[in-house]
Amino acid sequence: MNGEETTRKGTKYLTFDSQEDIGINPTSNPTLGDVLNERIGRRGLIGGMLASSALSALVGPVALFGGSAEAEAATPKAAAGSAPSFRFEEIAHGVDETHHVAPGYDVNVLIRWGDPVLPGAPAFDPMKQTAAAQATQFGYNNDFNGFAPLPLGSKSADHGLLCTNHEYTDEEVMFPGLNGEQQKANFARMTKDLADIEIAAHGGSVVEVRKVKGKWTYDPTSKYNRRITGETECRITGPAAGHPLMRTAADPTGTVVRGMLNNCAGGMTPWGTWLSAEENINGYFWGKLADDHKNAAAFKRYGIPGGWYNWGAYHDRFDVTKEANEANRFGWIVEIDPYNPTSAPRKRTALGRFKHEACNVVVMKDRTVVAYMGDDERFEYVYKFVAAKKYDPANRAANLGILDEGTLYAGKFGADGSVTWMPLVQGQNGLTAEKGFPDQATVLINARLAADILGATKMDRPEDVEINLKKDTVYVVLTNNNKRKPEQVDAANPRAVNEWGQILEITPNDGDHTATKATWKMLLRGGNPKDAKVGGQYHADTSANGWFACPDNVAVDNHGRLWVGTDQGENWAKASGTADGIWAVETDGELRGLSRMFYRNPVGAEICGPFFTPDDKALFISVQHPATDGVDQYKPFGKLSTFEEPATRWPDFKPGMPPRPSVIVITKKDGGVLGL
Repeated sequence: MNGEETTRKGTKYLTFDSQEDIGINPTSNPTLGDVLNERIGRRGLIGGMLASSALSALVGPVALFGGSAEAEAATPKAAAGSAPSFRFEEIAHGVDETHHVAPGYDVNVLIRWGDPVLPGAPAFDPMKQTAAAQATQFGYNNDFNGFAPLPLGSKSADHGLLCTNHEYTDEEVMFPGLNGEQQKANFARMTKDLADIEIAAHGGSVVEVRKVKGKWTYDPTSKYNRRITGETECRITGPAAGHPLMRTAADPTGTVVRGMLNNCAGGMTPWGTWLSAEENINGYFWGKLADDHKNAAAFKRYGIPGGWYNWGAYHDRFDVTKEANEANRFGWIVEIDPYNPTSAPRKRTALGRFKHEACNVVVMKDRTVVAYMGDDERFEYVYKFVAAKKYDPANRAANLGILDEGTLYAGKFGADGSVTWMPLVQGQNGLTAEKGFPDQATVLINARLAADILGATKMDRPEDVEINLKKDTVYVVLTNNNKRKPEQVDAANPRAVNEWGQILEITPNDGDHTATKATWKMLLRGGNPKDAKVGGQYHADTSANGWFACPDNVAVDNHGRLWVGTDQGENWAKASGTADGIWAVETDGELRGLSRMFYRNPVGAEICGPFFTPDDKALFISVQHPATDGVDQYKPFGKLSTFEEPATRWPDFKPGMPPRPSVIVITKKDGGVLGL
């Protein structure tokens, strides 16, 4: 999930000088903190008015300041006899070299970095890596997971296609002999061969998976298997296709691009496609544009170039001084048909270009398609897209282009609990040629700048935006924002540096996701509820192990319950003191906001891509970058990892085998539904 980092990519260092999540929004648009402060007001908070109707509507039955007499008196506990819908024994906070799950559950490592994906792929040999081999093997730092049932159109929960993003690479634990992260050493040891392996390790994988005698396995010989890399030909579709800002020397048509990069979260569509979100694409480019270059202002707004990799030394397309428009061809939602391994991925430009974290789809009763998305950087925006064409359940071929036409909206969160969705349409609301938007394609290519003009609300790192079909609500996961200033402290952000994040809940008016109006309230706020300086918000019955920091990716099961994965980055020792993991959160009734710890990662890893099978009997999870984040704060190790000496060798635990990002599957020992 690529949290905030001081240097680059996914070594998510939660410090004040992040180059990845640098908080470059220069506008005076209201922040979420401004909105919450206006809505509740510090006077009401200080006066102990925690039970007021306004606050109840905002936060629900949660503990605002655990340990505070005011909070204990004002916050309801569960009524006698109220039973949590989650019936597993909670595990404890902690950190060590391996994973842990609630009693009665099994963890199966399904597929690892380097495992064969395509027929004929060689077995993984970390000492003899090549770009050609990596292009046929499971890529690095798996993130989003989606499940597409087999056969197409079925509701199978035991057989399907696993669709997985590969977000970025950590060369210091990936390649032997580097002696640490290479950006800090001016890429002294990064050769073209190693750079090409990194390019091949990006993108995504499709593998056929099946449950056999209660255990999930994958088929390395399946006809459906495919690897998408940083070199795979992708098509550019929608309003920006062919635009001058999308044309390069290698592609004068502006319609074909090689590869997809930094693919973070995503979603699956009702017509059986995989939506893959390109996030921190700025890091792949180096060089420096002249101040008067046509792309200069937009590049500054997007943080381009980031210079996390040295690919530009070997490939002109990653050097902005040689091919400036190449960067405009990344940062999109990519749609992939997993059932057709020969089909080209499509970059759907109608959904806008920014640091996409997720894209989740809901279909209305009239068959209108709506997609929700977040821009994962501090002070960025929440978006939604309403398609112009209707979904046709009887015509899959027609649905494959449904995301090419429609209206993109940015969200404005009002102090009265309202959400206003503002259209990013050229010629409206100041989006004119005089303001730098001569056409709709430019609005979409530079969606951040367009949303700036509309006055969208500056949020605390919008990551996952997930839809709860049981409740007809939308969860907006805000991971953290440590750039919040002391004068911005308010009722919903009672800390000068928000290192813990929060989750909002949006309810569309009358259940209509196409409407331009909705309402919002707080589901919970991360951090320790027993520390008044932190101000975490949960149900008052949440245990000492039930609270968490930095929510990132979430999944909603068929019961409408929320499962939250975290990404604290290097800051885990300070933020919570526990490794990242999965927490189960009640979303309804008197227990709303009650959280319980279900699964815990090995040291240095984050949680990505939780995704349930249709019967809720299996949960796929990506364990990303084990042995990297904050391992110098892990006392048994106490230093940064290298290939030769990592903090953990999870999941193989074999001498000479580096830590390997992997997809795991969690199932219940009795074969039942998770959590029940």
